[in-house]
Amino acid sequence: MYAPERQQEILRLARDGGRVDVLSLAEEFQVTAETIRRDLKALDRAGLVRRVHGGAIPAGRLDFEPDLAEREGTSADEKDRIAKAALTELPTEGTVILDAGTTVARLAAALPLEASLTVVTHSLPIAARLADHPGMQLHLVGGRVRHRTRAAVDAWALRAYGEIRADVLFVAANGFSAEHGLTTPDLAEAAVKRAAVAAARRVVLLADSAKHGQEHFARFGDLSDVDLLITDSGLSPDDAAAIERGGTEVVRA
Repeated sequence: MYAPERQQEILRLARDGGRVDVLSLAEEFQVTAETIRRDLKALDRAGLVRRVHGGAIPAGRLDFEPDLAEREGTSADEKDRIAKAALTELPTEGTVILDAGTTVARLAAALPLEASLTVVTHSLPIAARLADHPGMQLHLVGGRVRHRTRAAVDAWALRAYGEIRADVLFVAANGFSAEHGLTTPDLAEAAVKRAAVAAARRVVLLADSAKHGQEHFARFGDLSDVDLLITDSGLSPDDAAAIERGGTEVVRA
């Protein structure tokens, strides 16, 4: 099979199934993984697919959302640096909201044992990490749990965030930009993020640079709603300066 024929078939599979992965394609077409990566790169350049970790999705799929295990393994070093930088934004004492997200989960895992805080979260993985922390007063927000993110959503969660006021929120996003704001694939999850933003005096966005310029289906705020963006050095100085002109401080860890 010639490369153009294989790429056409890859595109068909992506459109039919919603996504394709490198290893499965390599096995199906009896070629190397590197050959498939070149095919996906060519399709990406043509604007027909968008490359994601381990594979690709059809262009225009704004509702695509990788599962928790896949997101935990993506940009791991960058997320660790972001989480370490975020430790300096914790209040000495007070209340913090930890949003559902793998970078925020890394922050939760890095909280020092001597920290004494009230922590509110709707993320089951984050709550599990902090359940035995000696200095935390942990409040778990309830609701319907989304299997893909292990986060509570819907009316119970919205009601809980409507009843509190926190010192700082550490929020996650699947995409962020000055043009399109803060976005995520799921409407219910976006609504909870929006409620958490409204419940906090200060909002800190933890997002690796690969998410800059990404746009997803559900919008939950403007970048101007964020007081501080902590990202990695992959965000260019020019992009960081443009964000700061909009009123959001930027730290490139």
